[in-house]
Amino acid sequence: QAQLVESGGGSVQAGGSLRLSCVPSGYSYFRDYCMAWFRQASGKEREVVASIDRDGTTKYADSVKGRFTISRDNNKITLYLRMDSLEPEDSAMYYCAATRSGCYSMSSSWFEHWGQGTQVIVSS
Repeated sequence: QAQLVESGGGSVQAGGSLRLSCVPSGYSYFRDYCMAWFRQASGKEREVVASIDRDGTTKYADSVKGRFTISRDNNKITLYLRMDSLEPEDSAMYYCAATRSGCYSMSSSWFEHWGQGTQVIVSS
């Protein structure tokens, strides 16, 4: 059964950094998937953080531009999210998501595969 497994979350102080990882298992042709990171803070809707398409094209939410970097290693079959200059507002559960339909939409409903999430807490 195909799964997405996130790791790397934790508690940091404002200004700190974390690197999240997402390892898909049971997927054929990882390089054919549009991959994305979403986050959901308590009491808020899930929102896209960043995406990376099959050709490496990346997109970022305005709130994280210049601070977060999404990348993928098709040989290691791993998705990453490097988060620098973290702010308390970045605290949320972070989810890895995948679709074979290309990064044509950043709506959560566009993505058919989801991980269980990894918690990020940023203290001031």
